[in-house]
Amino acid sequence: MNSAVKLVIFDWDGTLFDSVGQIVASLKFAADQYSQPLTDADAKSIIGLGLPEVAQRLFPTVPELHSEILQSYADHYVAHSKGDMWFEGVADMLQELRDAGLQLAVATGKSRKGLDRVLAQTQSHELFRATRAASETKSKPDPLMLAEILAETGLRADQAIMVGDTSYDLEMALNIQMPRVGVSYGVHTVETLQHFQPLHIAHTVNDLTEFLLEHVKLRLAV
Repeated sequence: MNSAVKLVIFDWDGTLFDSVGQIVASLKFAADQYSQPLTDADAKSIIGLGLPEVAQRLFPTVPELHSEILQSYADHYVAHSKGDMWFEGVADMLQELRDAGLQLAVATGKSRKGLDRVLAQTQSHELFRATRAASETKSKPDPLMLAEILAETGLRADQAIMVGDTSYDLEMALNIQMPRVGVSYGVHTVETLQHFQPLHIAHTVNDLTEFLLEHVKLRLAV
């Protein structure tokens, strides 16, 4: 089925929001508080997962410390993330997509509390038809959050596109047979993203905007 695109679902960190550096710094700070070794690469590799999954992957030998480490991470992130902001061009992209008649949504590994905070910070809550955070559903790459967004919007998977910077985003979309687009300016490499057969891998926000608008026009013309 070659249906018209009506919905674009975005990951948040590393896709819309320039926050990867602060996430890594806050994870390393929290790990250090509890004498847990953690490299930049390992911290970066789990961006996109829900926080319980992050703790399980990064600190598997100290499950009794997970809640304390995650609280330390969250406290540090909130205290030091004042400079986090949209990637350049994101605000314009979201408005252009809305102007083209598309609905927008967010599917993120953040907690609901964290997502609501950054939606308020960017004054963007009204831009999104639906949002899902990992704390209120299953973590990526399980496709449940996408299924919930589709149910809320009344659309099918083939009427939506998932956009993300990690394998977790694209695998989640693949698991529900939703078209998907990767971005290379976030966490995972182009080679990693290509394993999940994206329609396109965008190297800049402008590239992403142009592809999405052109893809929508092509699908509408079919």
